[in-house]
Amino acid sequence: MNPRQLQQMAQQMQRQMQKIQEELGETMVEGSSGGGAVMVTMNGHRELKGITISPDVVDAEDVEMLQDLLMAAVNDASKKAQELAEERMGPLMGGMKGMPGLF
Repeated sequence: MNPRQLQQMAQQMQRQMQKIQEELGETMVEGSSGGGAVMVTMNGHRELKGITISPDVVDAEDVEMLQDLLMAAVNDASKKAQELAEERMGPLMGGMKGMPGLF
């Protein structure tokens, strides 16, 4: 492969990666806990976009339970966003998936 072909391939890969990054920013995932009592919406970049809390779980006497539910929902959404990024970027990255800092 000559240097010009290599450069063209790199540019094409860069354009594809940019497109995927844009799509990840627009794609939403939801995480939940407590059987849907707490819902968290996050984009594919793991930016928090929304939180919905059922009034049934708001108890001034048990704030710790609400904190636990919120943390579990955020972690669930974050995991789904990570999986989404890996799914979208995986084919483009090929054998580089295991390299630190890519995902």
